[in-house]
Amino acid sequence: MKNIIKYILSSILVITIFSSCDEGFDELNTDPVRLTSIDPTFQLNRAIINAAPGYGNFTYETTIVRQMITPFIGVGTGGNLNQDNRSATQENWNHGYDTSIKNLVDGVASLEKAIEGGANKTNLLSILRIWKAYEFMVLTDTYGEIPYSQAARGFLQGIAFPEYDTQEAIYDDILSELEEASAALSTSGDAISQEVMYVAVGDQITRWKRLGYSLLLRAAMRLSKVNATKAENYAQIAVAGGLMQSNDDNAVVRHDANFRNSLGTNLNGGQAGFYYIDREFMDWMKNNNDPRLPVIATRYVGAATKGDQVPGTGSSDPADQIGMPQGFDNTTIPSQVTADGLASLYDYSEMDRLRLGAPEAPNFLVTYSQTMLLYAEAITRGWVTGDADAAYEAGIRAHMEQLSMYPGDTDVDETDIVNYIAAHPLQGGTEIEQINEQYWMSSYLNGHEAWANFRRSGYPVVQPNPYPGSELQTEDFIRRLTYPDSERTVNADNLNVAIGRQGPDNLETRIWWDTP
Repeated sequence: MKNIIKYILSSILVITIFSSCDEGFDELNTDPVRLTSIDPTFQLNRAIINAAPGYGNFTYETTIVRQMITPFIGVGTGGNLNQDNRSATQENWNHGYDTSIKNLVDGVASLEKAIEGGANKTNLLSILRIWKAYEFMVLTDTYGEIPYSQAARGFLQGIAFPEYDTQEAIYDDILSELEEASAALSTSGDAISQEVMYVAVGDQITRWKRLGYSLLLRAAMRLSKVNATKAENYAQIAVAGGLMQSNDDNAVVRHDANFRNSLGTNLNGGQAGFYYIDREFMDWMKNNNDPRLPVIATRYVGAATKGDQVPGTGSSDPADQIGMPQGFDNTTIPSQVTADGLASLYDYSEMDRLRLGAPEAPNFLVTYSQTMLLYAEAITRGWVTGDADAAYEAGIRAHMEQLSMYPGDTDVDETDIVNYIAAHPLQGGTEIEQINEQYWMSSYLNGHEAWANFRRSGYPVVQPNPYPGSELQTEDFIRRLTYPDSERTVNADNLNVAIGRQGPDNLETRIWWDTP
């Protein structure tokens, strides 16, 4: 009996001790300086900053559209050889999903929950939806079918292996998202004080609204070959909603000494002397007496070695510029160098590393110039009302004036702008080609967009890369980039379903809106 009583008393003592220890347990095990939630504004900002095209878009996008070229093989292999370099094709995927999409999907979910609880966050939610649409456009335009409706839902819904959506379904939702989110923005609603895109420019909500509708026009025009009726409908909605009105509305990532442009740091670091201006792009500017040429290009005349390329000593004289032709690697280009009368491959024209290629150079993502050119095309197609000539001219002027935002002496003289526009009016029967040639120019350094519009419009008409080791068998140009090898490891079943619908996972398979 004594033993039983002793046991009972001991049990009570133990329970009491553990109960006492449990008091304050949560507080004791919570890090007082560690975040337990994230302000969606910071998630938005992280996604915006992450969207800046870096050095990687030189490997494929800008090279495919004949703006830039490198003869060097190895890590730089890509569009220069028309070969599948999986270490490079995965960059957009990893860049987008690992940071931008993860933050945006989580931020949207957080804001939707807050609004259900009565919070006034409609503007911030709408802005995240607009930027999420932008990020997904880059991804689906690069790869075709991608995880969309189930993307970044691992934490929120426990979806570790997301299914792939068809690109048609993705674009249907992107169009709806952009229309709804843009319409929901209101200057009388919540302001977002720490947002990095427009808060310092002023008229923040108005500018986001214009960006949303300008993106809607861009998305609508993607459908021009596969669903002209839907493209026309959404183009009308975009124009009625209100497009960008000046370069102040540009969606741009700004860089400074504390936050540097990765393209510039590479071009001014270990990759100096690696990339050159493509000959077709150079010849197009020279043949059109384009006043942007001396702002963009520099040539280290007579450079025999990489060491002879001393920044600041090159010539920007248009008469000195010589673009590098495609079709060669660093082992085969010497014969072409000799034919061109140059000292070495380092004697070809580069993008000026102190101006457009500077570490402090901005990244332009969606611009007034691009928007006006798309608007001009929509007018020409009879989809919307307006003055196509005025929109076309505004698009050209806007890009020339936009160059002033780069470091150094990058202003295009007003007289040169007026003379260029006067010498290049729209001509009946060639409007679509002229507009999209200017879009090609306007999207210089924005490889994602230049390549997407090239596939969508078919312009400019340029020669395919003649490199003899090309992996392309049925297409003249690369139509998409291949999925990361990691997807074959962790999400193979869903990836294989997408490949079965879309076609082989190679550089030639056309995505949904890219029809011949």
